[in-house]
Amino acid sequence: MWIEQNNKLYRSFEFNNFKDAFDFMTKVATVAEKMNHHPTWTNTYNKVEIWLSTHDAGDVITQLDEDMADAIDKL
Repeated sequence: MWIEQNNKLYRSFEFNNFKDAFDFMTKVATVAEKMNHHPTWTNTYNKVEIWLSTHDAGDVITQLDEDMADAIDKL
């Protein structure tokens, strides 16, 4: 579930291992390129954290972020 935190959408994902986490990140990267909207994220072993905001709109949440979150949820 995405939560609003500091004018960003945030979600943490946990996987069985590093490879599964990295595979997920690769899928997110493909979506990000298609949408031309790139997340701020971190990866530590099996955990991926993602923050979404629109930099061009002043680092606030826009419909683009909502759409990106929906697309990520469908992976």
